[in-house]
Amino acid sequence: MQKLRLRTHSLLSLGLLLLLPWIFFVAVFFITTKSLHIREDGPDSYAVPMVAAFVGLLTAFVIVGLQMRKLVLKPLEGLGLAARKIAGSDWNIELPQSTIREISEVRNGFALMVNGLQDSHLKQAKLEEERRFIIAAVAHDLRTPLFALRGYLDGLEQGIAQTPEQISKYVAVCKQKSAQLDRLVEDLFTFTKMEYQEAELNRKRVDFGGIIQKSIESLEPQAKAKQISVLLHSMPDDCVIHSDSHLLERAISNLLDNAVRHTPDCGRIYVQYWREKDQMSFSIHDSGQGFSMEEQEQVFEPLYRGEKSRNRSTGGAGLGLTISRRIIRQHGGELAASNHPAGGALLSGWIPADDNS
Repeated sequence: MQKLRLRTHSLLSLGLLLLLPWIFFVAVFFITTKSLHIREDGPDSYAVPMVAAFVGLLTAFVIVGLQMRKLVLKPLEGLGLAARKIAGSDWNIELPQSTIREISEVRNGFALMVNGLQDSHLKQAKLEEERRFIIAAVAHDLRTPLFALRGYLDGLEQGIAQTPEQISKYVAVCKQKSAQLDRLVEDLFTFTKMEYQEAELNRKRVDFGGIIQKSIESLEPQAKAKQISVLLHSMPDDCVIHSDSHLLERAISNLLDNAVRHTPDCGRIYVQYWREKDQMSFSIHDSGQGFSMEEQEQVFEPLYRGEKSRNRSTGGAGLGLTISRRIIRQHGGELAASNHPAGGALLSGWIPADDNS
């Protein structure tokens, strides 16, 4: 049914107020006089019809009032009640219907606002829950290397390590734990900055191969310590991209760091990158045990750690892969985790290539 506008309803109501008293007057006049001929017999012959006209006017007022209450006042009262419920964080509301077009439009706009507020409320609640979880998890991760660092420093202070070999060992452990703390704090800072700040990327035309090479070089000490070979294979026909080189290098470094930490000693890591039409693709394949089915689904979630990587000695707060995916998505690309057919974990992704290269 087509909805009426408020001014149309007002005009109909005015017409009813003007017409109904005359209908009552004429009907009662005809009943009492058996004629519609108006005579000049004096006021007594019009007394009853005038009362009927007054009754008709009151009836018109009652009808118009009931209709106004039904079509205008009750929907507005319903919207007001819904607004009060929403203010009390009660989202279980039912918005009233109305055949008045303006009221219906207000109702539809109110419904859109409610849906937007509910989505925002759920998102805020999720972010708050995630924030508390991150604080608790990172506090736990920080405590482990801090206790170890304090223990070894106390040992140095109290003279437990007496020989040069023991002192050198204690100092090496302290340096390892301080580096682990630095990584935890850096990951947390980067994740928080990306999560709560919509900073614009400092995009420039850069060589993607150069970013890959720098990332590999930054991980060389860790790889050499485990005697891991990092093998780079590329097809550099056209490797120019438009990106924030600092962030993208951080993303690739996180992927390589994850591969180094989960590749056994004397293992291998294969790095490839190539161009496919309008995008630069890349993959990092290690010779480790690969991902379980659960890990493939959750490995990019904040602070997630699979069973094989729960050893705190590997370092990290479970944010590296999360940060990498968000950086790559900020560049308009995508990152995925899977297992290589030959065995081992495979992290593959792509970012848009520069059209003006």
